Amino acid sequence: MVTKCLILNETSLDPVHNLAVESTLLANAKRGECVLYLWQNQNTVVIGRNQDAWRECRIAELIADGGTLVRRPTGGGAVFHDLGNLNFSFVLPQKDYDVPRQLSVIMEALRAFGLDAQATGRNDITLDGLKFSGNAFLQQNGFGLHHGTLLVKVDMQKMSRYLMPSQLKLKSKGIASVQARVTNLNAACDMLTIETLRNALTAALGKVYGVEVDPCPIVAPMDSTLCSFTEKYRSKAWVLGQMNDFTCEAHDRFPWGEARLGLILRQGIIVEAKLYTDAMDATLAGCVEELLTGLVFNREVMDRLCIKWKGTPISDLVDLLKINLEP
Repeated sequence: MVTKCLILNETSLDPVHNLAVESTLLANAKRGECVLYLWQNQNTVVIGRNQDAWRECRIAELIADGGTLVRRPTGGGAVFHDLGNLNFSFVLPQKDYDVPRQLSVIMEALRAFGLDAQATGRNDITLDGLKFSGNAFLQQNGFGLHHGTLLVKVDMQKMSRYLMPSQLKLKSKGIASVQARVTNLNAACDMLTIETLRNALTAALGKVYGVEVDPCPIVAPMDSTLCSFTEKYRSKAWVLGQMNDFTCEAHDRFPWGEARLGLILRQGIIVEAKLYTDAMDATLAGCVEELLTGLVFNREVMDRLCIKWKGTPISDLVDLLKINLEP
């Protein structure tokens, strides 16, 4: 049971620092507490944990414009942040982790501006059918993280300039561009600003959980956990990942997300598998890569896997791989 709600309004605009603070809050979370962390990044593209940076973002343009590319620890797709966007992060014990309840904090805050939002699809919050928030999730060590964007007055032209969603993804949404399916909250209510939304979210947090909201202590700059996460999230290995020259690969979109799966083969054995995906399950890629590595890549082995994992994303992916096999 949540007996204490804490609010942390971060002033830094450094995306690496902000992600590191978020992960530190999760690592240091306490029983009975719900922390709401509100933060902003300037001119930043944030990709999901298992996405291919080079296929999701026009990196050269972003860097030339003084922007930053970062990778978060959760699943899901790429998003653009500027100072017209407010990010929220809920951190709380797994036994108190309730996505509809957490989303109700967002809905309650928006009702203060006369706006009626809806949670739709895998991870979106929409207003009049247009998306203004994408959410992602992570659970570890008995605690959960639920974070997302809130588009208040984002530069849509920059969003379209830097983000590079695949045609499969756009087709699945029935739209021609990423800009066509999103909206700014300020367009529906000009009284809604970053500052007024911060205040409304603080009030909504206390109302939904029925407790007073207190300030959350800031994370000390030299905190060892914070420093460790900062180093991780700033590293090129984490942000860009490894470039692979695959022997074969396959790409498709499923109800649970888009996926591109590549294999490196030696004498018919899978010596390396790599899954790029915007699936909400941040652990899916690692599970698939571990499962496939070391197997013989032939129809018999792949058919057995499909039967064993029937009805799961793993079966979908293995079945997709079979286009690379002789009939």
